[in-house]
Amino acid sequence: MTIGEKYDDYALSRVPRSERKHWFGIATMRFGQISALSQFLLGAALGYGMDFWTAFWAITLGAVILEVVSIFVGIAGMREGLSTTLLVRWAGFGKLGSFLLSLVIAISMIGWFGIQNEVFANGIHQIVGGPVWLWSIVTGVSVTLIVLFGILSLGFTAYVTVPLFLLVVFYSISNVLTKFSFGELIALPVPGPEIPLAVGASMVAGGFIAGAIITPDMSRFNRSVGDVIKQTVIGITFGEYIIGLVGVLLAHAAKTSDVISIVMGTSGIIGTIILITATLKINDWNLYSSSLGVVNLIDLGFGKQVNRTLITIILGLIGTLFSVLGILGAFESFLVLLGVALPPVGGIMTVEYFIVKRYAKELKESREKGVLPETYEAWNPITLIAWVASIIIGLTVHWGIPSVNSLVAGGFLYWLLSVIVHRGKKVTYGEVKTYQ
Repeated sequence: MTIGEKYDDYALSRVPRSERKHWFGIATMRFGQISALSQFLLGAALGYGMDFWTAFWAITLGAVILEVVSIFVGIAGMREGLSTTLLVRWAGFGKLGSFLLSLVIAISMIGWFGIQNEVFANGIHQIVGGPVWLWSIVTGVSVTLIVLFGILSLGFTAYVTVPLFLLVVFYSISNVLTKFSFGELIALPVPGPEIPLAVGASMVAGGFIAGAIITPDMSRFNRSVGDVIKQTVIGITFGEYIIGLVGVLLAHAAKTSDVISIVMGTSGIIGTIILITATLKINDWNLYSSSLGVVNLIDLGFGKQVNRTLITIILGLIGTLFSVLGILGAFESFLVLLGVALPPVGGIMTVEYFIVKRYAKELKESREKGVLPETYEAWNPITLIAWVASIIIGLTVHWGIPSVNSLVAGGFLYWLLSVIVHRGKKVTYGEVKTYQ
């Protein structure tokens, strides 16, 4: 067995039961995705515009939304052992929809990989010196090597970086927080312009909704429904509360929303560790999900099954090159717009898999054999209509939480159109044979 075959991570097949992992390891990776410097920024933004308890409820509402979405799509991924882009072939999207989603995820995730890598390199440059382009290469290649070896390497990275990140971050901010008792901290007045609760909840949910939608990339390695629920609730709850609420308290204590300067204020080795641990445990998943998307995209578009490790190397080099050139900042607004296309996917997937269930029989029979269903539909016009309409709703309707609006709209429109058009019958659009 070659290295490529060993670490392909079942990019185009089901993850066998024998290869499923303990839920705690998956929860650590999920926690690592959320426990980031950006989460401190989010918590500080809430704390600067809210009192402690209002911020607490904003984080709670946002976290619950993320957990509900993650659990539903995560259960589907766990049952089938399939990545997000592969699963949607039988969850409402067919060949065309899966191709488009793979394209969105691949471009979005590799774009954010490059941007995070550029930020990472600039941070190292400010702390220890040296040319930014060199640090971009070092950090980009390092993350690529981690992702090359698949889920085991991602898990090991999370086990190492999460405790280190928490330790050095809390050390760096302790001198600010210890000036007040906890009772004083939660009683401090709002330091800046007030933020409504709904807006705060929207900030929390919107900040990680894309990560919630692609939960199957991670949950396909879970062993049971209970494991999905445990790793989701613990990973997201701890990530949102521990990092977010500390950001809130820090904003109250320092009377500023610019808490990153406080967190990163420690120079030398501590500052370097904070930056490295904050970035590695997020950026590796950006590249990992992008590689899964591209493997699926090439299979659908060209009928070629390529190895995930090869795609990881290519994408890692592309993302690293873009960060060296420093051109990704100009595309950040485009990447944000691409992210708007992801929330409706969760609604459509969930409704098709748990309610409409057109491929339930085929999925069950093939799941018992450990293979993929023999066929899937070529496209689904109902999905495309619901998807586009939901994106428009997310962009134009500003009441409530835009990302959640588009997610709910996607699921509801898909269900409604399915009921009207299919009238209780199983209707599929074209047939494509699965190459196994």
